[in-house]
Amino acid sequence: MDTNQSASAPSPQPSPALLQGRFEGRSEFAGLVRQAFAAAAAQGWREIILCDANFEDWPLGERAVAQSLNDWSASGRKLTMLAQNYDEVIRRHARFVAWRRTWSHIVDCRSHASGELPSVFWSPAWAFERLDLVHSTGVAGAEAGRRVALKEWLAEKISRSSPAFAATTLGI
Repeated sequence: MDTNQSASAPSPQPSPALLQGRFEGRSEFAGLVRQAFAAAAAQGWREIILCDANFEDWPLGERAVAQSLNDWSASGRKLTMLAQNYDEVIRRHARFVAWRRTWSHIVDCRSHASGELPSVFWSPAWAFERLDLVHSTGVAGAEAGRRVALKEWLAEKISRSSPAFAATTLGI
């Protein structure tokens, strides 16, 4: 091995290791969301879909999440959000609201008012689903079968949703 070559080559940025298996509790859930956004930025995921009734307990307003979203934002990227309403996002996550305003061309916020929505973070590489919202328990991983099934379910719900959470509001 040529040691001069390896010494001069920049070391690649390590990707955060994402959970493969079960998670439990609000703090573990919030940490998982932070790690997922960091991995999306580090690995350059082209698409992310977030689904939750209102995102009230997601750490979207945290500085670390906003930085990961800034690092992830690039040409050809797309973030789709599906919720029953976005009132809690506006009330609790000011940094995210500001980021969404800046990057509105890559963010599609949708509302699906009928039926319960699961709590999901989906990407082409990895996904999690919170199965019990009260205890914040769920499962995460990169298994293709589960990711495909989640994507199909989300696509069906998104197709029956309507635009919501405008990036700007016009006053008259």
